[in-house]
Amino acid sequence: MLKKLLLILLITAFVNVKAQSPVDTTYSEDFRPGRLGLVGGGAGVFYGGMLTGLATVWYEDNHWVGFHVKNDNAGWLQIDKYGHAYTTYLMGKLGMNAMRWTGVKRKKAIWWGGAYGFIFMTSVELLDANYIEWGFSPMDMVANASGSLLLIGQELAFKKQILTYKFSYHHTELAQYRPSVLGDTDLSRVVADYNGQTFWLSLNLKSVFKHKDFLPSWLNVAGGYGAYGMLSAENNPTIYDNGAIVPIERYRSYYLSLDIDFDKIKTRSKFLKSTFFFLNMLKFPLPTFEVNTLGERKFHAFFF
Repeated sequence: MLKKLLLILLITAFVNVKAQSPVDTTYSEDFRPGRLGLVGGGAGVFYGGMLTGLATVWYEDNHWVGFHVKNDNAGWLQIDKYGHAYTTYLMGKLGMNAMRWTGVKRKKAIWWGGAYGFIFMTSVELLDANYIEWGFSPMDMVANASGSLLLIGQELAFKKQILTYKFSYHHTELAQYRPSVLGDTDLSRVVADYNGQTFWLSLNLKSVFKHKDFLPSWLNVAGGYGAYGMLSAENNPTIYDNGAIVPIERYRSYYLSLDIDFDKIKTRSKFLKSTFFFLNMLKFPLPTFEVNTLGERKFHAFFF
């Protein structure tokens, strides 16, 4: 559970850091060595502290067997892989904005800051590789790289994020059947219950259709992926309710929705800039169309 709570720790880190250094999408290149020291020291403390915590607490009850590779591609209908990509994207975005704040040159800010998430998650993967309960997952590494490349590639090509990686969560009733796996509190379920997680790629329309003056700069269209019916990574255990088997079918869902790009809302307020940066990590609940592998088509007035 500690490792899954990384997402919550990241959110906290974003709020604390951005409260002191509001988001600025420009690259001033007015180098401030003191700021670079603060950023480097903070990144180092977070990196070392998290890895030390994982090594001494998370793996405490697991079994060291040495480096080995594990194919977990089929697990959780790949929702966990989307989570890996989202985490590296998010950490890289924080790192990139922090490096921009120091005034280093544009490409250095992009590469050094944008790669922070990939470096951190690679270190976690190398720790996993030595324990029988986990193992080194090549597909985790592919997911980690994809999140960082989505961030860095857009910044190099467009100097902004036209396509933003976002997350949403809704409560499901499945956690009650396996709370030790899917979470036993509302907070823990946000990161443990994959059934309620949806990952989105949110496209800014104004960035694509530049000459369409009727389009607001903050309007996005988003495509999402989620899955349901997962009580374990691959094969669900049999669940009984009052002696009767509870039928639970695993399926994938695909979503199309409108969204808001809070980074495109102009404001002079440092507080609002920080708030918008936080909000832009999440998909805004708006009308959504869903299709799933059960053959169903659904319309949700608001979906999160």
